[in-house]
Amino acid sequence: MMGPTGVGKTHLSTALGIHAIERGYQVSFISMDRLIYVLKSREYISKSKTRYNRIIKSDLIIIDDVMYMAYEPQDAHLFFQFIYEMYDKAAFILTSNKGPGEWGKFLGDTTLTTAILDRLLHRSEILTFSEEQDSIRMKYRKALFNNQSVES
Repeated sequence: MMGPTGVGKTHLSTALGIHAIERGYQVSFISMDRLIYVLKSREYISKSKTRYNRIIKSDLIIIDDVMYMAYEPQDAHLFFQFIYEMYDKAAFILTSNKGPGEWGKFLGDTTLTTAILDRLLHRSEILTFSEEQDSIRMKYRKALFNNQSVES
């Protein structure tokens, strides 16, 4: 799922995850930065190892905020190894503010990015949320502030 901040990507992915759980599937939800942390620390921290083992046993893995920030080369390699390992073993839902064409600059390696996208986009559906759509969060905030004036 791709689109600007606040349009409901995380909300929809969570709803789909709940739907899958209700049908008996094992689901993991994790942000991209947390996933990288778990991948980096699973050999040293028992909590990370437990979380990693739970993730790799999942039927559906939801990764939120993919490519939200730039990653170190070793982080990009860990992400590739994770996708490589889970390819054909689990379904993925990814949410991102960036299109696949922009991922290379966040991972720093176009060959690695191509390999990741090749696996992720194979047999996938891409949902793109409109750039013109306003943030759901800010929509209600604007209504609050438009009706009030601030006096000194």
